[in-house]
Amino acid sequence: MSSYLDLGGCRKRRRGGEKVFKFKTFGENGCPVEFDGSFRDNVKALVEYGHLEVNLCGNGVFSWSFQLEVHRHPPLHVVLFIVEEQIQASSSSSINLHCKHCQYVGWGHHMMCNKKYHFLLPSKDTVAAYFNCDETSFDDPNPEKGKFNLVELKGHIMHGVFHSNGFGHLLCVNGMEMGSDQLAGYQIMEFWDRLCTGLQARKVSLNDSSKKRGMELRLLYGVAYGHPWFGRWGYKFGRGCYGINQPIYQKAIEAIQGIPLCLLNHHLSISNNDISVIFSRYQALSDHSMVTLGDLFHFMLELRSRLPKENSIDSCNPATVETNCRWSPKRVEAATRVIVEALKNAEFRWVSRQEVRDAARAYIGDTGLLDFVLKSLGNHIVGNYLVRRCLNPVTKVLEYCLEDISTVFPNSEALIINNSKAKPRCKITKVQLMKDIAYLYKHILKDQKPTLSTGVFSAIPMATRIILDTKFLVKEYTEELSMKGNSNCLNGKTFKLLCTVISRSDEIDEELKKPLPPYECVCLKENATFDELKQEVEKNFREVYWRLRSFVVETIVNLSVKGLDLVMGSVEMGQKLVFIGSNEDQIGMDDGGGSGIVDCLCGAKEDDGERLISCDICEVWQHTRCVRIPNNEEIPHVFLCKQCEEKIVFLSSLP
Repeated sequence: MSSYLDLGGCRKRRRGGEKVFKFKTFGENGCPVEFDGSFRDNVKALVEYGHLEVNLCGNGVFSWSFQLEVHRHPPLHVVLFIVEEQIQASSSSSINLHCKHCQYVGWGHHMMCNKKYHFLLPSKDTVAAYFNCDETSFDDPNPEKGKFNLVELKGHIMHGVFHSNGFGHLLCVNGMEMGSDQLAGYQIMEFWDRLCTGLQARKVSLNDSSKKRGMELRLLYGVAYGHPWFGRWGYKFGRGCYGINQPIYQKAIEAIQGIPLCLLNHHLSISNNDISVIFSRYQALSDHSMVTLGDLFHFMLELRSRLPKENSIDSCNPATVETNCRWSPKRVEAATRVIVEALKNAEFRWVSRQEVRDAARAYIGDTGLLDFVLKSLGNHIVGNYLVRRCLNPVTKVLEYCLEDISTVFPNSEALIINNSKAKPRCKITKVQLMKDIAYLYKHILKDQKPTLSTGVFSAIPMATRIILDTKFLVKEYTEELSMKGNSNCLNGKTFKLLCTVISRSDEIDEELKKPLPPYECVCLKENATFDELKQEVEKNFREVYWRLRSFVVETIVNLSVKGLDLVMGSVEMGQKLVFIGSNEDQIGMDDGGGSGIVDCLCGAKEDDGERLISCDICEVWQHTRCVRIPNNEEIPHVFLCKQCEEKIVFLSSLP
């Protein structure tokens, strides 16, 4: 089997000696570079190891590629593309350059950055749509007219973008469920997480739309684990849609997790006996009592992760059972029946392993056989009984108990012991487990029956809606900034300060009260003066932000010093300083990027990415869902908000 993205197969793209990196370690420190600087410096250091692409995304756009080996046998490679997008704005078009992803997650106050860096893992279909190896070379100086921009194409395995200030967005992850040939979702996320950590990213957001077999994972994992699927990599609540905040989201999670299974089973069993059977089946599988809906979903997902990929496992046992033994199936079966009879005589109470073993020795003299069967029997079905095994938390002694499950598994028969010849006849497969999860998801979480619309169960549809409306997640990779500074600190510059700036016009206008740009780590020599510090600050912020490309530092807030005064001794290492300055170029002053006032009935005050409609009189924006316009209906040509409509009715009633 060859690589799904074998760029070497293109005869016009022959590269002598292009290095191949390991996918599983790429992004770690030293693979391929020591990440010991600021975000911008780390990106610059990384691309030096890549292959420079020509005209990949149009003239004047720099891009690099990295060949990554996923595994050697069978050979599989993917290609990482890094595309540097420079902002080329004008006063007439600057409003269109604001990042909508920043706006949706609550970073709309950030100024436009000079550059973006796109990190792409294209899929096979994406590459096929973009490249025609028989006609056009990657390095063709005159690419075919009308050729697509690789960044703009859909269907990538992974697409992440960073602004030059270290804030980024993970735009898509498409694992095997979504069409990736060989990379699973968790592999892509681990790769992305290594990149963010190595590059010293600040914060990264994502819009969680992950699904599996039609199930929204942010809901499924929220019920099971209290956090979304992306929470495995540290992504947490960033911003909710429709005015949802973190306390509301947390209460919704706790409410739906805490639904008692006994009450739920009682209400649903009246109209749906299948759910009751599923409850009983997985309660029998568990070593401990499952009390709430959260307990059940947590156990089922944990069980799924422990099931082998191929075939199936023994019913009611998530662990792997020994498959080979030196005893014949007949002797194993005889010993099993003796042990079950001994447990029956215990009248379904918990008894120690030693007690069971001693009782069985009266009939089976081979202690090795007894030890093997006792080890293999734990949480297995034998006839109409489930043999339970657990460690007593007080005595620390292994104990066994027998449970009658004939009403739960009426068709289960024969003992469940695996050896080379005797195969189990009652199994549960991963396919069946996923069907059960999907069934509970549909009938409890998504399509609630009228029996679940009253009492304590009325919380289910409300909590479900809140969780599904919480899409924007954020991970903070470094705090306000990394004190590692930048690569200049390695060249004799050892004094580090945290610096940010504010424009003189913003400082004078008290009503503006704009948040400060994120602090940057500025590194200086020990004998540096404040004039040199100001120059370094100007250089850093001009390099990052479009609006500040002509910024000139004038003064430092709450610090009265002269230009030739030494920095060291006047301020402490790592101290935060705010610099006030003037900015001749005022393009991009409206860095919020908003196109109108949002004041919705749900409490939302900013655009959150959901569909909005504007009142034709007051021009205030509201969610279409909140004003009861279904998403499958077009926005009406004329719309009046409730307040304006009431005013018109009131005025029309006047004499």
